[in-house]
Amino acid sequence: MSGRLGGKVAVVTGGGNGIGRATVLRFLAEGAKVVVADLNEATGHETVSLAAHAGHAASVRFVRTDVSVEDDVEEAVATATREFGGLDCMFNNAGIAGAFGPITHLDAADWDHTQAVLLRGVFLGMKHAARVMRAQGRGGSILSTASIAGLTGGDGPQAYSAAKAAVINLTRAVSIELAPDRVRVNAICPGAILTPLLHRGNPDVLRPMLEKYQPWPDAGRPEDVAAAALFLASDDGVFVTGASLVVDGGATARGGNAIEIIGGGPLSQTIVGMDHGTTGRDPTLRPVS
Repeated sequence: MSGRLGGKVAVVTGGGNGIGRATVLRFLAEGAKVVVADLNEATGHETVSLAAHAGHAASVRFVRTDVSVEDDVEEAVATATREFGGLDCMFNNAGIAGAFGPITHLDAADWDHTQAVLLRGVFLGMKHAARVMRAQGRGGSILSTASIAGLTGGDGPQAYSAAKAAVINLTRAVSIELAPDRVRVNAICPGAILTPLLHRGNPDVLRPMLEKYQPWPDAGRPEDVAAAALFLASDDGVFVTGASLVVDGGATARGGNAIEIIGGGPLSQTIVGMDHGTTGRDPTLRPVS
């Protein structure tokens, strides 16, 4: 029961790598029991193996989860209640980079899939977590990974930015609804974080770009976002709800504009396609004709 999350139970979607994995390991180290929910079975099981190696085998489970599918999200929550006796924190973190390219050439199906993962997945996580937390009667914390791309116009592709902006406002709306039940609802808005979703196996290539993008001299790490999630999930954040906590090394203070600095600038207007992130599915690319 020791640690800031001693005795608590969490579900972390997208827990197979990056921010999700760092959060799973931090939550476990702080005494929580955690369900790792991820579409990528290989990376999901890898997170569980890392947790077991750290001495947390009894406190972690994996369930394959496509967050755009309601039955999958409901089962991830049910796994927490069945295996660990309840749910105290739902971290809607799973994501993809999604549709990209000029607005005149975006494929509508790619747009829809981006929204399904980034926005519908958050809605489903909130819905099913809220049902359990309200029935338990002991409150809880629902977190969602938004992005500074949801706060500005130049820090992400259009579909991604629109979804993240919606997550931020959905967080506000649901926080009001669930406050009487002492269920806190917050979002985290990371900047450029050195995760596989961003660096794609080449973090050293990305670091010099980040020096131009943000005033803080050190690149953001998944562990930095996990620390923010810990604060919001723990009793330390008991009076924080409806908030969007920015974790970006000062990038938005400077003005952001990741598309120009690290996202290809004019080059981003010459190709169009769909980036499935770290799900294990290959991206689709085609030139703009």
